[in-house]
Amino acid sequence: MAIFNEPFALANKEVAGYKIYGFPYSTNTWRVLAVLHEKGLSYYPITVNLRTGEQKTPSFLSINPFGQVPVLLDGHLKLTESRAISLYIEKVHSSRGTKLLNHKDYKKMGTETMWMYIESFKFDPPATILTLELAIKPMTGLKTDYKVVNETEPQLEKVLDIYEEQLKKSRFLAGNRFTLADLFHLPNIEYLMNTTTKRLFEKRPNVHRWVTKIMARPAWKKACDPNAWYDK
Repeated sequence: MAIFNEPFALANKEVAGYKIYGFPYSTNTWRVLAVLHEKGLSYYPITVNLRTGEQKTPSFLSINPFGQVPVLLDGHLKLTESRAISLYIEKVHSSRGTKLLNHKDYKKMGTETMWMYIESFKFDPPATILTLELAIKPMTGLKTDYKVVNETEPQLEKVLDIYEEQLKKSRFLAGNRFTLADLFHLPNIEYLMNTTTKRLFEKRPNVHRWVTKIMARPAWKKACDPNAWYDK
């Protein structure tokens, strides 16, 4: 794997495996990479440098008009949105690597899917705001808006209170097995556990146990390691 100076010219290049347009510090890119690593799949990385605004260039907008990463190319198929990409990979490779969704027991699959939507609509909105304010802004030289932080943390706490009760009954959110429902939370958690907001997770013992367990997965550690993307 390598960095490419002209990444968008490679869209038609024939390579083995999936092609991923992404950035190795992007939460949404991490989400897809974690699924690929859990499945033991190779991929061909094409770097879109979000820090220099490459996602806003006409060449990338021709690939994803929303100007967001990641984008997955599987032959002539092009997919955007990290959760949709993750579900696609899991479905195609359901028999390989970590089983991230129950494809046989529809009641269990329904529970797993429910928690995936809870992550998307309940956890992600406040967690993303806090990640932006407390992690991304300081990294890019911007000033944190602590008024926003103080308004948003109670929203996240309400979600974590519900998680704490759920995790009293099972090791993971949707049962006793690690699934996409847990994995989808990891990108924001990775950033937030290096900020003052980590206390919200740590003061809830079952949430803290869950966070520690899912963050320790080898596939996750590789997903958010930029060296694994650049293969230095």
